[in-house]
Amino acid sequence: MMAGSKRRCAIYTRKSSEEGLDQSFNSLHAQREACEAYILSQASEGWSALRDRYDDGGYSGGNTERPGLQALLSDIEAGRIDIVVVYKIDRLTRSLADFARIVEIFEKAHCSFVSVTQSFNTTGSMGKLMLNVLLSFAQFEREVTGERIRDKIAASKAKGMWMGGNPPLGYDLPVDDNRILRLNDTEAETVRHIFARYLELGSVHSLQRDLTKEGVHSKRWTSAKGKIMGGQPFSRGALFHLLRNRIYRGQIVHKGQVHDGGHAAVVEEDLFEQVQHHLDANARRHQARVGRRTVRAPLTGKLFDAAGEPMSPTRSRGKSGRHYRYYVSASLQQGAGSRDRKIVQRLSAPEIERVVADAIHRWVPRVKDPLAILHSATLSERGLQIAFEADNLSGLASRLAEDETIIDRNRKITTVSLPIILPRRGGRRLVVPSGSRAPQPDPVLIAAVRKAHAWLRNERGMPVITAAPVSPYDRNILRLAFLAPDIQRAILKGRQPHHLNLEALRKLDIPLAWSKQREVLRFEDAQPPCSVE
Repeated sequence: MMAGSKRRCAIYTRKSSEEGLDQSFNSLHAQREACEAYILSQASEGWSALRDRYDDGGYSGGNTERPGLQALLSDIEAGRIDIVVVYKIDRLTRSLADFARIVEIFEKAHCSFVSVTQSFNTTGSMGKLMLNVLLSFAQFEREVTGERIRDKIAASKAKGMWMGGNPPLGYDLPVDDNRILRLNDTEAETVRHIFARYLELGSVHSLQRDLTKEGVHSKRWTSAKGKIMGGQPFSRGALFHLLRNRIYRGQIVHKGQVHDGGHAAVVEEDLFEQVQHHLDANARRHQARVGRRTVRAPLTGKLFDAAGEPMSPTRSRGKSGRHYRYYVSASLQQGAGSRDRKIVQRLSAPEIERVVADAIHRWVPRVKDPLAILHSATLSERGLQIAFEADNLSGLASRLAEDETIIDRNRKITTVSLPIILPRRGGRRLVVPSGSRAPQPDPVLIAAVRKAHAWLRNERGMPVITAAPVSPYDRNILRLAFLAPDIQRAILKGRQPHHLNLEALRKLDIPLAWSKQREVLRFEDAQPPCSVE
């Protein structure tokens, strides 16, 4: 940019705590005044301060989840800012990793960065070096401060002090800064009732239903900001936590170590230990049942969706009583799911296991268990990225199909892109392009062809319908009996084009001429081509 040309300057200010922000002149105002004075001193260079304010009062510099910073970055990317001015570098961020990402955004938008008190900017290599050095010390200071806080918390808990968090049912928060929980007699009686009732019922599930019926709710309390919290029916997880909580024995637990607390116990030792033994016994029985019915899921921990979420094994039961195995994304299992409908979050377990195993076995023919050498399988827009380990991969390139590519290769891990068609909604079948797969007979399509032939018989070399199909679905199926012989043979052998299934056939207008059929069904593009034998 030429000297003297107008340069738009944005001032960013931040303060870690909310203390003093209600004052008429606070730290944010002081930072802004210093930055405005610096910009005014550069007026001859065309610098002018923008009216927009980018302030973050009460936000830590340890992350970038700050409204003022996000607004600043958005305006930089939109090309509305030429220079960002701050009082000190650590006002922008205290994280070296975050700083590197922010500077990258600056550079892409040709935006400079200036620190008033440190006289640095990112227009030169020396300035960038010094900025990184200063930020490294800022991050070091933050980490040392964090260590001091953690050590203080550990020492305080060792002395039996309550160091914050949601107050447990049966106690009230400390007063007068003594950090000792105060006994709430009414709630303490409720806690003892919950422990005794669990021993009577013998199950947390039954206990939850019983407490909900009785109207017993979690602790209701007011946060420091005046928000009403709790007072809800107990979930099973909350009850498990309550029954395991050693707070009720007058103890404080920190990182697995149990310390005597300064507060009074609510539950007697004998009752507490009986509940623990019963919970342990139920947990062992549950694990034994799960172990007996567990179905081997070899892709556990190795399969990821296009958003990078791990896909875990699960199963469902159909109307016929048959069990189906799936791999499902973590967010979908938790009921959230992805907003992007293009991301597949549910796959048939047998299908994806077969596809991955067939591909690796083709690439590494001598391996006995293809899934044993699998490192990861990640869904993408084009299908699958399969990463695997193998000692000797000479000749791998010759074993790849035309549509398969090696996208990464080092001494240990090789990643190959395998194009497949993923089922979008409800489908269980994965489709692999014929050039990179073994024959895949489609049992549904084959059954439909056979059903169509069951309605026909030959009289003097001419097909005659023995029983007229009743439903529109059956009339659609009947058309399959008039497919060209080579097309029907290809379907029986699983060598049909990858797009062709029963649903696709039902939507197509299939001509009677065999040559036209091959054109409409794209059999001429299939690899390998289907021909009359």
